[in-house]
Amino acid sequence: MSVVRVLSLALGAGILVGVAQAQITSSVDIAKRKQEAHARRETNASRQARIARTVEDTYSHRYEIIGGGGYERFRSGSQLKRNNEINWATAFNYYLNHKFAIVGDAQGSFGHAHALTNNTYGVASPQINEYFFMGGASYRFYRKEHVALSAQALGGMGWGIFSGGSKSIPGTYLGLWQDGARPAFQVSVSGDYNFYPNLAFRVTPTWTGTTFQSGASAPIPPSLLPGPNAPPSSLQSNFGINAGIVYRFGRQ
Repeated sequence: MSVVRVLSLALGAGILVGVAQAQITSSVDIAKRKQEAHARRETNASRQARIARTVEDTYSHRYEIIGGGGYERFRSGSQLKRNNEINWATAFNYYLNHKFAIVGDAQGSFGHAHALTNNTYGVASPQINEYFFMGGASYRFYRKEHVALSAQALGGMGWGIFSGGSKSIPGTYLGLWQDGARPAFQVSVSGDYNFYPNLAFRVTPTWTGTTFQSGASAPIPPSLLPGPNAPPSSLQSNFGINAGIVYRFGRQ
């Protein structure tokens, strides 16, 4: 056998071996990629299942207790400027299902009113307090693993104490509302950030409508009033924001 033929056979054999090795390597790579893709699909499926379990665990609680505080801009008289107030707020929610809840709510506000300018009593910023006891409904319209949004509508009673810090002078003499209990309403939207399924931080911007009344008569010279003696507003709008902790317990 000639040397040329031997070399040709050797070269052909080498080419065949190289092609076979390349095909084997390619097949192994394809199988490995398929296995990795399958593993990723299994990982994503496991993650989605875990999130679904967490969401169910978080929003299947029957009860919520909320406690916190906040800030409000309050109108303390029909002729007075708005004043700043500090709030405390607490609520108890009973969930009928994952979305709807019955709400019981109690709040208190404390601040200093802007009394009528240059009043003859020398009282410029008397302390005032309001307490609200309301009930209503809540609707959770967005819920995810870590975040939830809900809207509340409440109605009940607002109890105003406007003469307690006015040095024994009736609050109506300073342009404040009359003391007493009057209907009150509140509309709000809450945003929750969940630390755990049973524990969250909640922020709630609020609108509170009050119906406090001006005094029937007060010995205030007309020259001290900032405008004509207009009838008192039938509904006062007060805006604020509360923040606090939510604790969930029980099961639906």
